[in-house]
Amino acid sequence: MTSSTITIDVNLDDQKIPHQIQWNATQSNSEEKQDAKAMMISFWDGKEKAALRIDLWTKEMMVDEMADFVYQTIMTMADTFDRATHQTELSAEMKTFAKGFYTKFKKSLETQ
Repeated sequence: MTSSTITIDVNLDDQKIPHQIQWNATQSNSEEKQDAKAMMISFWDGKEKAALRIDLWTKEMMVDEMADFVYQTIMTMADTFDRATHQTELSAEMKTFAKGFYTKFKKSLETQ
C-alpha cells in the first residue's frame, strides 16, 4: 500500500492572520512547496457524524478571487457528490446554485 503525506505551512502575522500559505505532497510532481492564497479542508468524523473544517485565506486574497474559489469549490463538490452517490440530479442542483451564486456576485460588482 502506498501512502502520501500532505504538509501545509501557514505563516501568521503579528495578529495571527495568515500571511503565507504553502503546501506540498510526497506524491506530487513538484518537490517544491506550492503557494496558495486560500485553502479549505474538510474531514468527516464518522464517529461524531460531523464535518471538521479548516478555512484560511491570506490578506492578499482579493474578493473576486474568493468568489472564483468558492464557485469552483462548489462545482467540484458537486462532481465529487455525483461520483460518490450517483445522485446526478442533486449534483446538477448544486451546480445550478453555484452558477446563480456566481452570477449574483458578478452583478453585485456592477452596482458598487
